[in-house]
Amino acid sequence: MSKTNFFVKYLKNISNLINNLLEKNLNKLNFKNLSFLFKNNKIILTFVALFVIFISYLLLPTFYNQNDISKELKNGLQSKFDLDFKFSQNIKYNFFPRPNFTILDSSIFDNQTEISKINKLKIFISFDNLFSIKNIKIGDLIIENANFNLNTKNYNFFVELLSKNFKSGNLKIKDSNVFFRHSESEVLFINKIFKMKYYHEPKEFKNIIYSENEMFNMPFSIKTFFGEDNNKIFSQFNFNLLNLKIENELSFENEKKIGKSQFTLNKLKRIGEYSIEKNSFNFHLFDKIDEPNVTYKGNLNFKPFFANIEGNLDEINLNHLFGSNAIIAQLLKTEIFNNKNIDFKLKLNAVNVYNNSNFKNINLNSKIQEGLVDTDNTKFEWRDVADFELLESLIFVRDGELVLDGKIKINVNDFNKIYKFLLTPKNYRNEIKQVDFNFTYNFDQKIAELKDIKIDKKINQNVNKILNNVILKKDDLQNKIYFKNLLNEAIKSYSG
Repeated sequence: MSKTNFFVKYLKNISNLINNLLEKNLNKLNFKNLSFLFKNNKIILTFVALFVIFISYLLLPTFYNQNDISKELKNGLQSKFDLDFKFSQNIKYNFFPRPNFTILDSSIFDNQTEISKINKLKIFISFDNLFSIKNIKIGDLIIENANFNLNTKNYNFFVELLSKNFKSGNLKIKDSNVFFRHSESEVLFINKIFKMKYYHEPKEFKNIIYSENEMFNMPFSIKTFFGEDNNKIFSQFNFNLLNLKIENELSFENEKKIGKSQFTLNKLKRIGEYSIEKNSFNFHLFDKIDEPNVTYKGNLNFKPFFANIEGNLDEINLNHLFGSNAIIAQLLKTEIFNNKNIDFKLKLNAVNVYNNSNFKNINLNSKIQEGLVDTDNTKFEWRDVADFELLESLIFVRDGELVLDGKIKINVNDFNKIYKFLLTPKNYRNEIKQVDFNFTYNFDQKIAELKDIKIDKKINQNVNKILNNVILKKDDLQNKIYFKNLLNEAIKSYSG
């Protein structure tokens, strides 16, 4: 027996059931209470009949042929979203809370290349005309627990979706991952999608993406939409954990894409201009009004992947880089840079240090290679009398706290000026040319552990004991007094 004949028989059975109920009730009636019962039962029976007919109508897709369902749903998705889906035969129909087909284990293809595996796919359909599978209209589409694989060829997959038709239904993506790959096997980074929604805003006549994500353990949200001429795309990023907001405008009218961004970090604002070409990203960050001499420039190359950033500053605020609440410190704590696929170099040149007149001509060098973060070859001067250089350094997270471990080499240009600054008694002022030591500095606790201290390439155990633990204070004046007393004590021990 065919499914169509079965459904016809099913409706006949429903009709017979209703008739039997009516006859059963009518047999118990007499002329005196006939009117009363009709008034009370007619509404109930009518409601029951309509309800049964409505449920029967909703159940119509249950009787469709699986191959026909699969074919029509694929065609509908291709027409509506321009997506090429491949389904398994595990297609289930549900009419609650709205009619929808649930499909397990499906895929999305782009030019015959699979770009996504989907664990669960829900396709909602319109209530209109369920009598024919060919007339069914697709509404919302929900993708759950999917893995997307993107590379340099299809990296703009999510942006291209923004130009599709969302007037009659939304596209939602939940609990999924996006793997950005440099090649077929090499993963550069992973973006977790908690919830993403494509929808049409009728008042503004535009499609919008809103997405809540996490990348490198850093949660953020993004809202994106096209401009009126569809040659520009606008985005708003929010990194609540860092108190950072980014408003971005990107023009892609030509092959070379030009963009402009405004960064707001607490009360600090910066303007960024950038360009994107086939395998590279170049940018310039500046603030012409408040700090015209502050500028950052950099380039990122995608094939092979590496990044290089350089900046020139009148004054560098180290608290903005390594303070307990600084953006760089927070990013380092997430260990997002501990990725062997990242090759990154940073160089910042500054004349002075904010709120510290003793240090100048800072050359901050940092690099990330093979998952390691270091500050080797960072140099700075102290009062024209000593040059500092960091060597064999490593930045890492220990017990949730940011730590810098390395060596410091100090070349003393004028030891007499150092003694004058420290107010060291003259009988302790021996000549010193070079100081070397290993150190470990905890940025959160502001504690430095010094060891293997060498003065002119000789180790003095008494000096090592005195300078082993250096605990910084919150007040700069207290730190100056504390350092002077500590260093004078070490100098006296060194002099005998």
